[in-house]
Amino acid sequence: MLTIDNLHAFYGKSHVLHGVSFNVKAGEIVALLGRNGSGRSTTAKAIMGLVDCQGDIKWKDKQIVGKKAFEIAHLGLGYVPENRDIFPKLTVHQNLLLGQKGKGKGARWTFEDMYQMFPRLLERQHTEAGVLSGGEQQMLTLCRTLMGDPDLIIIDEPTEGLAPKIVVLVGQYLQKLKERGVSVLLIEQKLTIAMKISDRALVMGHGSIVFEGTPTELTENTYIRKEWLEV
Repeated sequence: MLTIDNLHAFYGKSHVLHGVSFNVKAGEIVALLGRNGSGRSTTAKAIMGLVDCQGDIKWKDKQIVGKKAFEIAHLGLGYVPENRDIFPKLTVHQNLLLGQKGKGKGARWTFEDMYQMFPRLLERQHTEAGVLSGGEQQMLTLCRTLMGDPDLIIIDEPTEGLAPKIVVLVGQYLQKLKERGVSVLLIEQKLTIAMKISDRALVMGHGSIVFEGTPTELTENTYIRKEWLEV
């Protein structure tokens, strides 16, 4: 579905990604793990056309390197950035409305789905998004992206700063995506949620993939965890 081969990315003269290669299959949750500064967020931005890059990024066998972010989004890739990027002066419902891409009745997700998954958003649907708590804003960003009906969603640090109860909700939410046929590239620093819900785990270090395998294989690989993940 998504195939990345020999990807290099740059911020000006700074060479950040060094030959990254991996894939995400249909209906699969892949966790992209690593310490801060390892290149995980840059990988997401490169896929979405937000940083300069070289190499191959193929989505459903079509090259997307060089396309603009809005073009990539309309091809069926959703992106939830780490900084959430909600529209603070618009209500919860208006934020969700902006996520739609015109599929109407053919879309997999409705407002009702969003409010059923996160009842707190239903309670606050007429509230300006800027006054929501961090956890509520995270829920809103995830749901707004889903309203665009992506086939693959890239989620950057969805549990950052969230209370344990909300972290559990996010994990359940990601499982529901998989059940509805949506692939997930989950960028996480916390091993707990990633190891519980992912089909495969990738570990990044210094802009390269240093491990690829199942969560069980990563759990058993003490060297990789100590060298590239543990603080």
